[in-house]
Amino acid sequence: MSGNVRLLSDTLAAAMEEGRSALIAYLPAGFPTVDGGIEAVKAAIEGGADVVEVGLPHSDPVLDGPVIQTADDIALRGGVRIADVMRTVREAHAATGAPILVMTYWNPIDRYGVERFTAELAEAGGAGCILPDLPVQESALWREHAEKHGLATVFVVAPSSKDERLAEITAAGSGFVYAASLMGVTGTRASVSSQAEDLVRRTRATTDTPVCVGLGVSNPAQAAEVARFADGVIVGSAFVKRMLDAPDDAAGVEAVRALAGELAKGVRGQV
Repeated sequence: MSGNVRLLSDTLAAAMEEGRSALIAYLPAGFPTVDGGIEAVKAAIEGGADVVEVGLPHSDPVLDGPVIQTADDIALRGGVRIADVMRTVREAHAATGAPILVMTYWNPIDRYGVERFTAELAEAGGAGCILPDLPVQESALWREHAEKHGLATVFVVAPSSKDERLAEITAAGSGFVYAASLMGVTGTRASVSSQAEDLVRRTRATTDTPVCVGLGVSNPAQAAEVARFADGVIVGSAFVKRMLDAPDDAAGVEAVRALAGELAKGVRGQV
């Protein structure tokens, strides 16, 4: 069974052909429950997201701010497992046809087994993985299995990355490049870092792979701002916060759908 790296590339290319950025939503698996998380992913796509990153909850999420940490804690206390992450990918992709990636730290994959993880993700219809803490120089085993199973390998670049380092990272990655707009953890912010545009420019100088920007985008105006210079706009904490603030799970799912619609207008410059 081959994964959906081609679907991911085609989806990003289709957005470019429409003259807009793609909207990429992030939601953790198992939050608020496994079933509720699946419904939230489907709602994000139905609301207007082009791609969804499904987070694999982790007990020590070094890149994630307090909002996503809270959601991860709820998912972990609910007993979420890698099998639930795969089920989330499988059911969301089957229901929507959209590309679904998994965003995870390396340790859970290492423990689970690289071959087993990549084979199961491909079988579930997954498009690939975002690996924020896997150094490129230690990624050969992962990339070998990901390529064999038709999965994208998305690495993260940061404003601190030197040009030579950017070239090394982009040469090894596939699908898209995740450009972290600022140093620090995820979260909603009043403004998007001015470093983001420079990072996208420097990253694009090294690759033809789409460059998508995350960290700090939370509303349609910010999405429109980033869409001016990035191939994709990644939003996570704002979706999770809407769910945390909702009075019940059903309202949380509808809040995700509504925010996706608002942000979809933002990436199209309709704000």
